[in-house]
Amino acid sequence: MEPRVSLITLGVRDMARATAFYEALGWARADSPDGVIAFDLLGQTLGLYPLHALAEDIGVPVEQLGHGALTLAHNLRSREEVETLLTRAEAAGARILKPAQEVFWGGYHGYFADPEGHIWEIAHNPFAPLREEDGAFRWNGYGEA
Repeated sequence: MEPRVSLITLGVRDMARATAFYEALGWARADSPDGVIAFDLLGQTLGLYPLHALAEDIGVPVEQLGHGALTLAHNLRSREEVETLLTRAEAAGARILKPAQEVFWGGYHGYFADPEGHIWEIAHNPFAPLREEDGAFRWNGYGEA
């Protein structure tokens, strides 16, 4: 197995609301078959899929899917960008779980839940600079080698 995640699928109850939320954050939809909403990211795709259909596809009751202890993280280039994105997410319908603040390890972050309850961490990590040309993230950054 190669070290990458290709597709992150979020099971959602209200496809229209979830789609509108991510579009309000500035993400553009990719062409996709009926029943699937896809947003291409850097090296991955985020998919929205009806929760009941996801459970059916997996072969488990929808109640078994629930919400696990999982967060999706979006790193930014500065503390100011963290503040701006949290504000934009809240205006688009997110619930702020933790306002932006300093972190013990020297970074700056906050958390929000999207309209379906999926949790996002919005962070600036000064020890892991993003790749300049496209904002790609790597654990130890894209600084000088």
